[in-house]
Amino acid sequence: MIVTGGSKGIGRGIAQVFADAGAKVLITGRDEASLRAAAEGLGARASYVVTDVTDRDQCEQLAAVAVERHGGIDVLCANAGIFPSARLDVMTPDDLELVMATNFKGTVYAVQACLPALTTSGSGRIVVTSSITGPHTGFPGWSHYGASKAAQLGFVRTAAMELAPKKITINAVLPGNIATEGLDGLGQEYLDSMAATVPQNRLGNVADIGHAALFFATEEAGYITGQSLIVDGGQVLPESLMALQEM
Repeated sequence: MIVTGGSKGIGRGIAQVFADAGAKVLITGRDEASLRAAAEGLGARASYVVTDVTDRDQCEQLAAVAVERHGGIDVLCANAGIFPSARLDVMTPDDLELVMATNFKGTVYAVQACLPALTTSGSGRIVVTSSITGPHTGFPGWSHYGASKAAQLGFVRTAAMELAPKKITINAVLPGNIATEGLDGLGQEYLDSMAATVPQNRLGNVADIGHAALFFATEEAGYITGQSLIVDGGQVLPESLMALQEM
């Protein structure tokens, strides 16, 4: 199986869950040093290949490497994504293009590249990492990010119809506030304020997303396709701060 953006954060967590379940895992990313360290931590069944998902040719090469090393591709976790902040009054065309190219086009390119092998597997599984931001919530400075994540869901719904005759399912996981190394250095007070917006009063962990992705990859989930699963501790549920206070 392949996890794009698997060297850190949620992607690394997804890869760990699959590795622990016995899968042969191929992780990708743009930084070789981070990939090497992550693959070593995942164990003997894991390896890596440097890939920029904004480049369709590199995605094709990724699929070829996966087939060469593992004999095929059963699962693709299209997780690679970036989340730079840029408010509308200062957002440049390059800002917009980079986010859409990585988060949306990169998802499409990875899926296209893996389609032949996923079809050959006879029960291919695709899991896309979207977000609650865009499809369900908004955050100032992330309009381009939110748009890219909503675009992923539009892609998933129609792709599910096209892929069903090939016996491939495609679904999305939508994380809420997840504790990753990207939050390091923000301070405990800030982390506590993030957790306070969640009814469970805690941040999620990367394994929470990994287990959701693993479920979509199982035989038991074979009749589920074109769907999205929010994993956020109830973050999208309160209609106001008062609702949280009433808990």
